[in-house]
Amino acid sequence: MNLMLGLGLFLAGLLTVKGLLQDRDAPDMYESPVRVQESRGKKDARELTRHNMEFGFKLLKRLSNNIPEGNILLSSLSISTAFSMLSLGAQDSTLEEIREGFNFKEMSDRDLHMGFHYLLQRLNRETQDIKMSVGNALFMDQKLRPKQRFLKLAKTVYDADMVLTDFQDLENAQKDINRYISRKTHSRIKNMVKNIDPGTVMLLTNYIYFQGRWQYEFDPKNTKEEEFFIEEGKTVKVPMMFQRGIYDMAYDNQLSCTILEIPYRENITATFVLPDKGKMKLLEQGLHADIFAKWKKLLSKRVVDVSVPKLDISATYNMKKVLSRLGISKIFEENGDLTRISSHRSLKVGEAVHKAELKMNEKGTEGAAGSGAQTLPMETPQTMKLNHPFILMIYEELMPSMAFLARIYDPSGK
Repeated sequence: MNLMLGLGLFLAGLLTVKGLLQDRDAPDMYESPVRVQESRGKKDARELTRHNMEFGFKLLKRLSNNIPEGNILLSSLSISTAFSMLSLGAQDSTLEEIREGFNFKEMSDRDLHMGFHYLLQRLNRETQDIKMSVGNALFMDQKLRPKQRFLKLAKTVYDADMVLTDFQDLENAQKDINRYISRKTHSRIKNMVKNIDPGTVMLLTNYIYFQGRWQYEFDPKNTKEEEFFIEEGKTVKVPMMFQRGIYDMAYDNQLSCTILEIPYRENITATFVLPDKGKMKLLEQGLHADIFAKWKKLLSKRVVDVSVPKLDISATYNMKKVLSRLGISKIFEENGDLTRISSHRSLKVGEAVHKAELKMNEKGTEGAAGSGAQTLPMETPQTMKLNHPFILMIYEELMPSMAFLARIYDPSGK
């Protein structure tokens, strides 16, 4: 009897603001950052982030159709990283589905993986002001006997940890994996893996963790409880932060929305997009990979009275269902081809779960020290009050690479 071997995939995104390589491609061409030409790596990463942004907006639209009312929170970067790494072990139609569904098809396999290699090295950092970590781990049963070439590439290109696991003891395996994710996300994401199907021999976890300090923090004394208008006739009470400062701001006439950028330190920015009332669907449908370039031309520095709700929300998605609707299905099926991971022809992805958490407060993150205030010119301030559903994007400016994308429908998280 041919037993189906299950590969579980768990994707974790955490924001605390509190394809296949050719056989002739030697693995060592990916091994050392020293060997990556700066200009080539940057070019590949820039192209990759554009495709990833397009995938993120496509995913937002799909989730919006399924969840017309409610918060949506995801990290398309986290999801893309995991499946790009899996594509190292896929071939034929399984590989083509991944490349098509994740908007990778315009990039060569080498450029795709080198782009992720460069991007992960750039994003992973830990300073006094910014903590960001994007990582992967492969939990493997001894009996799987994965191919050494796949393991080497997964480690050298994606810096994936390899953890031998006893999947015959599913209870302890689950505990070990959850401890790993908890440790990697500084205890913010716990008990993510709820169950592991019998027959699982390999499980991939992917996580993204971000903590950032606002360039200029909000004064907690100015935070007051106010009404947030979820929809006509329905409101919730939320703590609303307030600050007067100099910010980049613009209005997009085509999408009927106001754009405001609030910077963190070290080239990380939060972009708040507030649609005119009743125009959220227009905004969601109008988002595309070049939207930042368009908005950059519209933005100008102004004195703004900003009101932003404090946030503490989370979201969990069954990516197997979501991605299948985007045409990515063979990797989850018995006829998928992951034989570049292992010679078992029946290897498939059993589960794909994405969980993201977002916490935003006056400091930008928990435990951050105070920072100085801005010197403001004498002019009448504009007003930006985020008191009805809006879009939030957290991105690294220089690429630009979007780490988190959210539609905030109810800041209270109910």
